[in-house]
Amino acid sequence: MLKVARSGRRRSNSFSLLDKGDSMPMTPHPTPSSSFIPNSMLENKVLASHIDDQEQLLKAAEDMILKPSDIEVEDEDEKERLRQLKELCKGFTMSDEQLQHIEKRMIMEINWGLGKDTNTTSNIKSYITYVSQLPTGRESGAYLALDLGGTNFRVILIELDTGTTSVRMKAVKHAVSEDLMTGPGEDLFNFMADKLKEFMVEHQLLGKRHHLGFTFSFPTIQHSLASADLATWTKGFVCAGVEGEDVVKMLEKAITRHPELNINICAILNDTTGCLIACAYKRPDCAIGVIIGTGTNASYVEDIRNVELYQGHVGKKKEVVINTEWGGLGNTGSLDFIRTRFDHAVDKNSKNVTKQVYEKLISGMYLGELTRQVILEAAQKQILFKGQNVEMLKRKEIFQT
Repeated sequence: MLKVARSGRRRSNSFSLLDKGDSMPMTPHPTPSSSFIPNSMLENKVLASHIDDQEQLLKAAEDMILKPSDIEVEDEDEKERLRQLKELCKGFTMSDEQLQHIEKRMIMEINWGLGKDTNTTSNIKSYITYVSQLPTGRESGAYLALDLGGTNFRVILIELDTGTTSVRMKAVKHAVSEDLMTGPGEDLFNFMADKLKEFMVEHQLLGKRHHLGFTFSFPTIQHSLASADLATWTKGFVCAGVEGEDVVKMLEKAITRHPELNINICAILNDTTGCLIACAYKRPDCAIGVIIGTGTNASYVEDIRNVELYQGHVGKKKEVVINTEWGGLGNTGSLDFIRTRFDHAVDKNSKNVTKQVYEKLISGMYLGELTRQVILEAAQKQILFKGQNVEMLKRKEIFQT
């Protein structure tokens, strides 16, 4: 994807690649598939005992990982059903050319998101985080954190030791109910404040001032390091009264219900930005963070001169972390060439129809429902579960992932 130089060297003008019609940015050389093969497999004694040549060993391991096993059947009826099943699923197999096209489109839209004149029409908004400096590994102290990332909410105490890069962490995880995900926004923020109080009481943290970071894993338009408006809900959340509002202020209001809490919310960030920062604490050369979980997203370090929507005084800042929100790629049809009828069905039955299209193709929240759609059609065509009752497969979201 985007290749970001940490040395401060400015990359070429993003928009110079888009001047001529449908021209696309140059595609980097593909990563060799062998780079994904773990050493444990290459050191496998069973494989090694049968294959002496290192190249043959590498090829055998590559085949095991990247190529599906052929299913051998002798019965003619089973052969026919297997053929039909492969035909049903062939839309999920992608060519290198298709992947490269998606890659180029994603780079284009990330760059469009950075531009003042192109941001509004880009599916990838490239939100500015106002994080202009990554950790050095010399930070120390104790800090609180709240993490709302999807169906789970966590309260965390993090302790950083002076002179080391060790991290000690205490955390409590709470499930976020369907009622909280779909009810009034005030209820959701009160829930978070209540759980924060419980945690502080349990760990004897009352009686002193604490700095708190808020990881809020939804698209936000940030105005500063500690101010951000929710742009749109994703991941099944539809809480009323939150979109367009400053979520830090909403959390502060909820916390004031507990006057014994002395909290300073000093930063709000996306989980993807948090992923990048956490890794950079131990590896200062880290410049990209990627999340593939309930949803999917990426953040990266960008040359601040390419960020046309940056607000406020730039000063001596050279770089800023960008929260791409790449899950929105394809919202206006650019990924329709790979979407199957099953993908369209998942989208149609979702809470945010025509939104987060790329996310719905690959992320955990939607894979169970996508699988159900495929199995249901296979069962209805008597390819699978022939003669069996498959009524339960008609129940939406029966497969939780």
